[in-house]
Amino acid sequence: MRPALDRLHLIEQQLLRTPAALPAAAWQLRQLFDGELAADAAAQQRLYHGLRRAGRQQLRQELRQIHARLYEAGPGGWRGWWRRLWPE
Repeated sequence: MRPALDRLHLIEQQLLRTPAALPAAAWQLRQLFDGELAADAAAQQRLYHGLRRAGRQQLRQELRQIHARLYEAGPGGWRGWWRRLWPE
C-alpha cells in the first residue's frame, strides 16, 4: 500500500479498536514520534462522528415519513393503518 493509505489504515484500526490495533502504550509512543498522527487521528474521529450523525438524521427523517404515511388521514383513519400495509 501507499504510505498515506497505510497511515489511514493504522488510524482506522486504532479508532475502531479492531483486533489488529496497537496496544495503547505503542499507540501513544507512535504519536509522540509523529507529531501529525494525533491531529490526523482527531480529524478522522471527527469524520466518523459526522458520518454517524448524518446517518441518525437520515434514519429520523425516514421514520417520520413512515409515521406520516401510517397515520395520515385517509380511508379508515389511523385505525386502518394495517389495511394500508396489507391491502386485500
